[in-house]
Amino acid sequence: MSAKEVVKAFYESDMANDANVVSEFFHKDCELHWTSSQGFVLLNYKEIKDFFKGTRQSYNSLRFEFTHLIESNEFVTTRHTLFGKTIENPESEVILAHFSAIWEVKDGKLYRGFEISLPADENDFESLASYAERKI
Repeated sequence: MSAKEVVKAFYESDMANDANVVSEFFHKDCELHWTSSQGFVLLNYKEIKDFFKGTRQSYNSLRFEFTHLIESNEFVTTRHTLFGKTIENPESEVILAHFSAIWEVKDGKLYRGFEISLPADENDFESLASYAERKI
């Protein structure tokens, strides 16, 4: 698989329900450098595994919509919006956040990620329109 195919397969996986997502898609020596509205965090393989365990306890489903998915050798850059259905309200899908990420793929797995996320504001129509553009 190309680096872009690996990243795309990860985002298309059932990460809200599949306990094998991390072992299937993440390199054992991976790092995720994540800056969010809560600040910066550096996650290793075990911490990513714990993060997705918590995700599975909170969400029935997660869905990603991409505006950009660009590959350059082993690097893939994404710009996307995350939608989710919580366990408490499985009938209603909500916009959770907007993301930009750069992934390095090594040995067919996600090796190093640099991610920035911000909460999505459903009342900010310019922002929502910006994330509706497709440049894949």
